[in-house]
Amino acid sequence: MNMKNAVKEKLAAGDIVYGCFMPTTSALDVEILAVAGFDFVLLDAEHGPLAPESAYPMILAAEARGVEPFARVGQNDKQVILKFLDIGISGVMIPQVNNAAQAAQAIEATRYWPEGARGLAGGRTFDWGLERPATEIVPALNDRVLTMIQFEHIDALANLDTILDVPGLDVLFVGPNDLAQSMGFPGQPGHPEALAVADRVVDRARAKGIKLGTVAFSVEAAKSAVDRGFSMIVPNSPGMLAVAARAFIDAAPR
Repeated sequence: MNMKNAVKEKLAAGDIVYGCFMPTTSALDVEILAVAGFDFVLLDAEHGPLAPESAYPMILAAEARGVEPFARVGQNDKQVILKFLDIGISGVMIPQVNNAAQAAQAIEATRYWPEGARGLAGGRTFDWGLERPATEIVPALNDRVLTMIQFEHIDALANLDTILDVPGLDVLFVGPNDLAQSMGFPGQPGHPEALAVADRVVDRARAKGIKLGTVAFSVEAAKSAVDRGFSMIVPNSPGMLAVAARAFIDAAPR
């Protein structure tokens, strides 16, 4: 098991990183995105049919092609997070984190003692005990995992400073769709009021040294996000396929 996390290192160095949400169950799609040049794939177990069993071959494909495999879990639940970590996920995104207690619960689930409460049972991430002792692997795995929580509800704004102060937080990921919806603007992620809240979040997170991520629905949206201070940019693979497919059909001769 590789104990390094290239995306975590790039973010620490001030680089911009690009990944792609993948709610489907295709290891082939992981390979395509890796060869295309993405830094990571974000397996989406919140929206879609993904479970640890179907994620496992996708993780193997990511590792084989040299990109980081991350997962967005469906619940802020220690056992759910553990199942993805134990098969090799190197980054975990937890949705709908609205206060410091929820943030601490999420982050503690990604790390072993003394930094957290992740269950320790050996297995794949320990190379089945055949390579190195667990006492050496545990600190390396704690360092390896990129912990991401999502800011996607207006109620979290009042708790933002205490959320950002929770130890072990690597990335605050702003979800524009749910944020806008929570403000009364469903289907309007670009609504001026939602963008203004997101920019306030960016300013406060950057002041505390926390990296920021968000969704980008187009190249123009990605450029805008980088200009606004985001360093982790994530489009959606079905969306990219849909746009490319429609563009082809619209332009093809009849």
